[in-house]
Amino acid sequence: MRNASIDDLDRLPVDVLPVGVDYPADFQLVRHAHRRAQFLYGASGVMRVETDEGSWTVPADRGVLIPPTVPHEVRMLGVSTWSLYIEPDAVPWWPATCTVIEVGPLLRELLRAADDLDAHYDTAGRDGALVRLALHELRRMTPVPFAVSLPRDEPFRALCRAYLAAPDATLTNTDWARAAAMSTRTFDRRFRALTGTGPATWRARARLLASLPLLATESVTAVAARLGYASPAAFTAAFSRAFGSPPSHFR
Repeated sequence: MRNASIDDLDRLPVDVLPVGVDYPADFQLVRHAHRRAQFLYGASGVMRVETDEGSWTVPADRGVLIPPTVPHEVRMLGVSTWSLYIEPDAVPWWPATCTVIEVGPLLRELLRAADDLDAHYDTAGRDGALVRLALHELRRMTPVPFAVSLPRDEPFRALCRAYLAAPDATLTNTDWARAAAMSTRTFDRRFRALTGTGPATWRARARLLASLPLLATESVTAVAARLGYASPAAFTAAFSRAFGSPPSHFR
């Protein structure tokens, strides 16, 4: 089903509803929640999913498992999606927090085929078998660490969201502490309590996540320069340590 509303389909008596949507080039999907669990897969483009707990960056050929009833918003950067909306009882193994996973060739083709099904597909026949196999594949996929936690308290949350939108390599802990009207030591202590990491470490990871949409259209050298790395080699080393693959893998 393409460009259908899940709200119009939610009560259909099937465990899994495949729904695909084509989004404008830079589209903000406002905060919302679904009764069903959702597997949100970007067949193209890059997505950034945000909840109260964190921010997940989802490059092409990856997807994110979103728990049922969790409020979230999504920024779509040139994205066409193939989603599965799933009755919670059908996936008792679903994670309790958003999780980004790799999507292998088999799962990708299953999602492509499911996207062509209509709302009243035959759950007992070939179409139902296809969807059930997609759920088996989802369960065995490998999580990838494309996330940062987001503090719930202000002004920490606003500072983190602003940094995600426009990372600045020159920004320091002192700058953030001044913006929050705190001493650097107090800011650092409270930030660690809220996120589990120091502010400089958090910004370094957020800057690497910001490179993922850029790599879709720019060279590694250009992205390294834009994000303030001393050299492409320094950027590649930091990226590989954080994500287990070099940035060239995402171009």
